[in-house]
Amino acid sequence: MTDAVTAEDLRKTYPGGVRALDGLTLTVRAGEVFGLLGPNGAGKSSTVKILTTLARPDSGRATVAGHDVLRHPDRVRREIGVVPQRSALDPAASGRDNLTLQARIFGVRGRRRVDELLERFDLAGAANRAVRGWSGGMQRRLDVALALVHKPGVLFLDEPTTGLDPEGRAQMWTEIGRLAADESIAILLTTHYLDEADRLAARLAIVDGGRIVAEGTPAQLKGELRGDAVHLELRQPPDEPQARQAISHVAGLRDVALDGRTLSARADDGAAAVPAALAALESAGIRVATVTVARPSLDDVYLRHAGRRFAS
Repeated sequence: MTDAVTAEDLRKTYPGGVRALDGLTLTVRAGEVFGLLGPNGAGKSSTVKILTTLARPDSGRATVAGHDVLRHPDRVRREIGVVPQRSALDPAASGRDNLTLQARIFGVRGRRRVDELLERFDLAGAANRAVRGWSGGMQRRLDVALALVHKPGVLFLDEPTTGLDPEGRAQMWTEIGRLAADESIAILLTTHYLDEADRLAARLAIVDGGRIVAEGTPAQLKGELRGDAVHLELRQPPDEPQARQAISHVAGLRDVALDGRTLSARADDGAAAVPAALAALESAGIRVATVTVARPSLDDVYLRHAGRRFAS
């Protein structure tokens, strides 16, 4: 499988000393959905801006569809489709007019491609209405249709479901799944939704502080965490050294992390470890509000590699 996108040691610092990217490296293969997962401010959008020629890195190298983003930005732009975080639609124009204008910009003539996309994204019935009256989910699907009008080889979806209600998110997930199944294009999806990355990405990278801290398939990343995840929500923020000292005596617990009132750990047998953990904390005067034992999640993967719980 060939590489559709490569980024090598990308670094970017904005005015004021804000470091957005700190040596980010990734590869997206042709025909796969690659998820870039991280909280807001992690560096996801800066990565997309560089890969889509909208920003220049301070250092590092990137290629898209075989073209260097700095030396041949015009070639890159012809090969990509981009769905930005904020919609690029003309709200006063109809859905058909938005698509027709986009098609003309890319030199796509005739109505066939426009009609095809309106049908594909279930927008034909509203095609002649101004998009300002469309639902958020319909507008977002039209954004994706615009990005596909010229049949790009690489599609960038930057936080495509932000602001959508649960029904709109579900519809967008379905459309992205269809794209992955029906089109031989590479999709780079940025998201801060754990469930979205888990469901859609064939491979994903967790980005934190402008760096990739973990990469693999969702199953591989979760499979690296043996046993159960144990999460104890404490009634109030504890004295950290005291809490760690208390829990250190509990057999079978490892990878203990404390984030505010949440104490998390790994255990080969979570159910067996919980009573001893509760007793140890209680004896130290630390009261527990709730306990959860579950199989590993991407949140647990993030906790392991970033040292704190995931927060969007």
